Amino acid sequence: MIEELLPESVVAVEAHADEHTGGTRAATPYPELYPEEEALIARAVEKRRREFTVVRGCARRAMEKLGVPPQAVLPGDRGAPRWPAGLIGSMTHCEGYAAAALARAGDLASLGIDAEPHRPLPDDVLSSVALPDEERRLRVLAGERPGIHWDRLLFSAKESVYKAWFPLTGKWLDFTEADIEVFTDPGHTTSGGLRAGLLVPGPVVDGRRIGRFEGRWTVRRGLVATSVTVPHGRG
Repeated sequence: MIEELLPESVVAVEAHADEHTGGTRAATPYPELYPEEEALIARAVEKRRREFTVVRGCARRAMEKLGVPPQAVLPGDRGAPRWPAGLIGSMTHCEGYAAAALARAGDLASLGIDAEPHRPLPDDVLSSVALPDEERRLRVLAGERPGIHWDRLLFSAKESVYKAWFPLTGKWLDFTEADIEVFTDPGHTTSGGLRAGLLVPGPVVDGRRIGRFEGRWTVRRGLVATSVTVPHGRG
């Protein structure tokens, strides 16, 4: 699911609930943690431990696909994962799902992925994350395609934007500092693109300041997933 939202230069590995709880489609054995990872969740509840562990299993499989020896994924500043030298990446997990996406730093400047349950946001959350223009556009989309929870999709998109933003800047980005437009693919109702206009000075990539991010979204299997990729400024 995540892989279809990303360019070919990105390796994505995902795990659904039945793939790491003994289901018949098991393709991802419940992975082990490195000691330094184990120390981070020594007191965690089982749900947190499971999500933490499975998403790192996805990340290590992605490393292997890129020819990089699997290694621990530890949090850095503001909890952002620290990747092996020469790689960039992003991870996400929610109820019943985990995914990691990695690429070589020479192929992309940054990327962010996010997955959320395809359910409405809790009451009062939308007003804290959405700009007035975003809320207006969501109402239009809801009228045209009521089967999609556009508020949740917007929240996921903002998460993906932040995950792509932070490695480039090392700074916080508030929900209200990016104005996101969502588009549907021609002939499709459950996939499309997104564009995020940055309302604060954007990162400088290869000597060029970036004013917006672009990405993709899809709704499948009870989930909404989003991605943002930031290309290099060559040419």
